[in-house]
Amino acid sequence: MTYWTLNAIFLAVVAVAALVALRRVHWAAVGITLAILLVMTAVFDNIMISVGLVAYNESLISGAFIGVAPLEDFAYTIAAVVGLPSLWVLLGPSRASGGDGA
Repeated sequence: MTYWTLNAIFLAVVAVAALVALRRVHWAAVGITLAILLVMTAVFDNIMISVGLVAYNESLISGAFIGVAPLEDFAYTIAAVVGLPSLWVLLGPSRASGGDGA
């Protein structure tokens, strides 16, 4: 299984959660967070790969890179930034209960 195949599975689940939570998530905040974390991912993934902390099987990556970080690596950031707020609003206390969890 390639990294893109694995990413596609996770991103599909995230997309479903995001669509269900579409009207309840603050997408501007998600967009700002995503931009910041993608830059941080680019910086720190390049550092971790350059020092040998992380390595990838060359036959399982696409060959597209940002620096030395494979493009596939950025899907995890996207999944987390979009998925977590979506799950937060879907699994959190309902607004009808007053939001106090009781």
